[in-house]
This record gives sequence, structure tokens and C-alpha cells, in this order.
Amino acid sequence: MKVSALRITLGAIGVIQMILGIVFLFAPGQFASVLGLAAIPAWVPWMFAMFGARALGFAYGMFLAMRQPEEHRAWIGAMIVVQAIDWLATIYFVLQGAVTLPQVSGASFLPIIFIFVLLTAYPRHNSRVVA
Repeated sequence: MKVSALRITLGAIGVIQMILGIVFLFAPGQFASVLGLAAIPAWVPWMFAMFGARALGFAYGMFLAMRQPEEHRAWIGAMIVVQAIDWLATIYFVLQGAVTLPQVSGASFLPIIFIFVLLTAYPRHNSRVVA
């Protein structure tokens, strides 16, 4: 497998999605505490468990795309949208004062890096020849 910026980025996103999926599925309250956020209401783990499942699904998609980017462009496109929404939501809540930059840490800049790499290295044409 040829190592490229796109594949490395897809792998990094996959690992991050996998970690977030596991954390939100099994330890949302502890994660909030580590970030210095207030104690979460009792219903929040339910919502985070649903998010955790989706994050694990996106991890799977990123690992598929990492192996064969040309075949899985839809996963890459979906992740570009996810990263854009993540960044906009993060900046919105920082500007509202709901969270601080130290609390959001990588969410304040990683989506921009990921979007840049995914857009610039996006596989534009399917390299396979259709008979």
C-alpha cells in the first residue's frame, strides 16, 4: 500500500473516531470531567452512546477509505462535511463562552487541517478501467 498524505490523514481520522466512539460509548461522564466540564445530566450517556456508535461507523469508513481511497470517495466526502460541522460548532460554542479553547483543544484546529488534506488529496477520478 502506497503511503500518502491522504492515507495517513484518513488513518489518523479513523483512530480519532475510534477513540471518541469508545470514550463516548463507555465513559462520557469521565471524559467530561477530564475536560473540566460540569457533571453531565443522567440522559447524556444515552445520547453519547448513539454518537459513539456513529463515530465507530465513521472509523470503519475511514479505514476502508485509507486502504482504497478511489473506491471509497463517498466516505471521504462525508468526512469533509463532518469535519466542517465539527469545526463550526466548536468555534460557535467557544465564542458563546460555553467551552474554552483549552477544553476543545484539537477540535479548534484539527478539522481545518483534515479538511485541507482531504480536499487537496481527494481522489478525483477512479483509476480503475471499466471494461
